[in-house]
Amino acid sequence: MQLTGGWVVLDGRLDGVSLVMRCTGLLLGVQLFLLVMACAEAASGGSDNEVPASVDMSVRQVSEHVYYVEGFPGPATVSNQGFVANAGFVVTGAGVVVFDALGSPALARLLLEKIHSITDEPIVRVVVSHYHADHIYGLQVFADLDTEILAPDGSDEYLESDQATQRLEARRGMLAPWVNENTRLIPPDQYLGEGTRFRLGDVEFIITLLGAAHSDGDLAMYVVPDRVLFSGDVVFNDLVPFLDDADTRHWLKVLARMDKEKLEVLVPGHGAMAGDSHEAIRFTRRYLKYLRKTMGAAVKEFVPYDEAYAAVDWSGYDELPGFSEANRRNAYLVYLSVEAEMLRESALPAN
Repeated sequence: MQLTGGWVVLDGRLDGVSLVMRCTGLLLGVQLFLLVMACAEAASGGSDNEVPASVDMSVRQVSEHVYYVEGFPGPATVSNQGFVANAGFVVTGAGVVVFDALGSPALARLLLEKIHSITDEPIVRVVVSHYHADHIYGLQVFADLDTEILAPDGSDEYLESDQATQRLEARRGMLAPWVNENTRLIPPDQYLGEGTRFRLGDVEFIITLLGAAHSDGDLAMYVVPDRVLFSGDVVFNDLVPFLDDADTRHWLKVLARMDKEKLEVLVPGHGAMAGDSHEAIRFTRRYLKYLRKTMGAAVKEFVPYDEAYAAVDWSGYDELPGFSEANRRNAYLVYLSVEAEMLRESALPAN
């Protein structure tokens, strides 16, 4: 993982200036000291000045109207400043539509700078693929611009949950000063209960609701003239997905339908854009199917989870980004969910 801004992480904490001074010289040590002081002041509420994001955020043009920025692979850390998810934007000629808002207000402001470097059109709408931390903490930046925010049904379940509050508190600790006491959860202006189409300028958009697949509520956005699909976290491209509260059975049904679409390019929630959209979709399908096959067999045979996990051949995935951080937890979540599915089905009356 790339280290930026001079941060060094040791034993889960920011190390003192002495190590940096010994290793990289006095100048870097002084820079780190100033950064730490700014971070401590921001985290303690001592300053109203936001510490800007300093990660490398390169804009990539996908098609005539579509652009995106690609987050670092793996979990959110101080070194990547929480920039682990993708976000995109579409320049229509009559305003900009943004897809997802990234994992902190500072990242959203950096994205806003990137957009303004390409167009002076106003930000008209933000479409949120789902409510998970790495996609939504930047929403307050767009809300302050009176931008309309759309999100799928199911997002309200997350916003009203203890999980949302606990996750924000955790991120305030691990991603300070970029996520801090001034970071807040922003509800959408409209929850979408069904798919919708809209046109802005030269561009027609189709929003498809995907239901509870990767999260409590997911959607995808199709940019019609460019034939580009923003999939959100329903697709991870060449890195191990993070499942969390996923319904993998429904998720696989969504991917099967998505695989039938004729797409020019797919922009996933994580990973590089895919010119071969079907291969990206099938990568995620293969991984989820493999989890359900291996963990499902273990549940049927009453094999304890630790024993089942150790017996699985993970060689098809263990070299991918995110494997060490996510795979064991993913397998455990699937083990539990398949077990719950079997219990429910066994309790159904026979026809």
